[in-house]
Amino acid sequence: MYILKLQRVKQYRKQYIDKYRTIQYLVSKKPVVISSSDELKAIIMSRQNFWVDPSKYIQHIHVEESCLDIAHTREILARAGLPFNIIKDKQEHLGIAGESSSNFTEGKKHLFLCKNRGQFFKPCPGTRVYRCCDYHILNIGMNCPMDCTYCILQAYLNKPWLSHFVNIEDMFLEMDQTLASDPERLLRIGTGEFTDSLALDRLTGLSARLIRYVSGKKQIVLELKTKSACIDNLEGLPHAGRIIVSWSLNAPAIMKKEELRAAPLAQRLAAARKCAKWGYKLAFHFDPIIEHPGWKEGYGDTIDRLFSAVPRDAIAWISLGALRYLPQLKTIGTERFPGSRIFYQEFIEGLDGKSRYFRPHRTEMYKYVYDRLKKKASGDTCIYFCMESDEIWKEVTGYNPEEKGGIPAMLDRAVF
Repeated sequence: MYILKLQRVKQYRKQYIDKYRTIQYLVSKKPVVISSSDELKAIIMSRQNFWVDPSKYIQHIHVEESCLDIAHTREILARAGLPFNIIKDKQEHLGIAGESSSNFTEGKKHLFLCKNRGQFFKPCPGTRVYRCCDYHILNIGMNCPMDCTYCILQAYLNKPWLSHFVNIEDMFLEMDQTLASDPERLLRIGTGEFTDSLALDRLTGLSARLIRYVSGKKQIVLELKTKSACIDNLEGLPHAGRIIVSWSLNAPAIMKKEELRAAPLAQRLAAARKCAKWGYKLAFHFDPIIEHPGWKEGYGDTIDRLFSAVPRDAIAWISLGALRYLPQLKTIGTERFPGSRIFYQEFIEGLDGKSRYFRPHRTEMYKYVYDRLKKKASGDTCIYFCMESDEIWKEVTGYNPEEKGGIPAMLDRAVF
């Protein structure tokens, strides 16, 4: 018999880190008796399937008092069936102890339903020193139940819990006003900048409302970006070809070790295949590309599996971006994930103040992944770099984005 306790699992964390993350919920309160290695494998597989929908990690809901009578709030509470309490408007403390960086793990078990009192719709916060794609953000909430070691939100957010904005009628009104102000402008919009687009969709059902809204707007393309496989609400909707469903992908070793509670690669690709069958355009983001032992084999394997799983003609774009982070993220990441080694490499401060791999190393990684993708992708698929210099573009692709009209025009041609 194998009696696994949390302390013992931690001792083997480095060697069996993916198994540890799969079974730690089972051993946090009492020993788990496993009678065979086959049973251990079954537990691991069941836990992998469990994280297809990471919203199951949420244990408690907090509701801002003024949001109780909003229909969207009542729908979420009914779907979730979780205990909830009422918070006075604009109250800072939800009863979750600790600061954000030290208490993110606990915070991700709590969902706060509140109002967005600022703007819903904003341009992507790019930088002038690197090429930007002119993306626009529709802010539906903050944080997500998944927990990636490299996630920039750890350094960006000052609250550890998840937030979902329930005043969605205000959001749609703001969108109407924005579109009416410039009816000829084409807009690529995404909801996955400050949260995962679909991780909470089982509870919120927001994707269906967004898709129905966008399907009637000829000047919009909406991207739903996720690391989950929560796509059930997308089936049968009248998307009118204006929705891009996208997944962040990485090398298998990185996905297992650095992306907690995210769906495994097989489930992400299976979900993408279903969406393609339902007529959705797809996109994929190899971002961040991370140097690690066997990185070429790892990224090559993911690329091969991607094009074996989905029709290449369904892919609108693929983005590439190497690991980069704000200086404070290293401190937070190493404290929260002491077993991770991704921050212990050679970095240089980029023009945007973020730590980046040295340029020759970035170029090497980009060129390998880019060349591998170009051999398999459709000629109509736009492969581009996120927040990189003209020099990198030229060294890897042989051209400067301006030679093709700029990144925004390249992406627009792929979808409009």
